[in-house]
Amino acid sequence: MPPIKMHHQEFEAPEELQDTIKCFWYNRREARTDSSGFEVVPDGYAEIIFHFGSGCSISSDGVLRPLPSPFMIGLLNQPVIFYAKDRLETIGIRCFPWTVFDLLGLAPNKRALHVFDHPVAQLQHQLNAFVLDGKIEEAVAEVKQYFLQARAQVAANSMLYKAGTAMQVAKGTIPVSEVAAAAHVTVRTLERNFKRSSGHTVKDVSGLMRFEQVRNRLWMDPSANLARLANEFGYTDQPHLSREFKRYSGISPAAFARKAKTGQQMLSNDLINLSS
Repeated sequence: MPPIKMHHQEFEAPEELQDTIKCFWYNRREARTDSSGFEVVPDGYAEIIFHFGSGCSISSDGVLRPLPSPFMIGLLNQPVIFYAKDRLETIGIRCFPWTVFDLLGLAPNKRALHVFDHPVAQLQHQLNAFVLDGKIEEAVAEVKQYFLQARAQVAANSMLYKAGTAMQVAKGTIPVSEVAAAAHVTVRTLERNFKRSSGHTVKDVSGLMRFEQVRNRLWMDPSANLARLANEFGYTDQPHLSREFKRYSGISPAAFARKAKTGQQMLSNDLINLSS
């Protein structure tokens, strides 16, 4: 079975967008001709994704459902498997979950997959032309320009910005009371505004941030000590870390570490995370 070839690039967000967008990215994967699955694992971001090439589908009730371009992956609470044939190229906008709905002018909700009608879809034709010509930087520049204009229409929310910054610096390990203190508001005010903007609670997002840090550490160092990781990232103990890890990834930390050892030698369609 021939391996799946992967290429991934990330592009820094302009300073004017750094309070709403983490980064932009491009990914290319070339698979065998039959449909192959790839798994997207939860993390602390929402992703707006344009795709080009053979198309992208998701399994629903045992049936593959084609996805439009673009679509959005919200905060996940478990892995999601997508399917593609041959060549699949994607351009993604990695957004903070407390800003993405305001940026798009959409009502927040907790759905994992968002399929929506939006003016941003008008970029598809131009982006496809750039991608076909191999002009990836030009394509990403086009997307950046669109979101610079969109950001200019959205009023800045300093409270959510301060709260989000505190959560990121602490990597999801500080309690809600400390996040509220960093934003200079009460816990009740923070929770109300955070949920109104993201559809999720501060605790929801912090839990995903913390999981993401452990996942990344295990990917880079599969032999990392789980008890030390539990202490470093604020879990009660190692069993607490293991339960939370399995809740989000579907597998134990030990099983993930074994996959990481294999993945460091050769990427396969066993576990590919487009959001890492």
